[in-house]
Amino acid sequence: MEQNQPDYLTPNPHQVLPSLPNATAVLVLGILSIVVCFITGIIALVLANKDLALYNANPGAYSSSSLSNIKTGKICAIVGICLQLVGLIIYIIFIVAIFSSIPSNEFR
Repeated sequence: MEQNQPDYLTPNPHQVLPSLPNATAVLVLGILSIVVCFITGIIALVLANKDLALYNANPGAYSSSSLSNIKTGKICAIVGICLQLVGLIIYIIFIVAIFSSIPSNEFR
């Protein structure tokens, strides 16, 4: 007598895998880091690393589209942070150049 028990080890093609918890948030914050400020990029990197560790612990439990959102958001966050740092360096050079061009005897 054979019982028909479901096989829980074989993946079901009709099963929809859940997305990673912060996949959309990482993508949005990564894009905002390019446009707005680098603080959103830092938050996106922290969330992305947390979710990547969660995905690496159990890769079959989450959808591949959420993984691609995490990777894209992480790349955008890195680009945003780099652009903001380059802008900050240019701003500092500009301020130093302005103050160095003022003659020192004017303030006496």
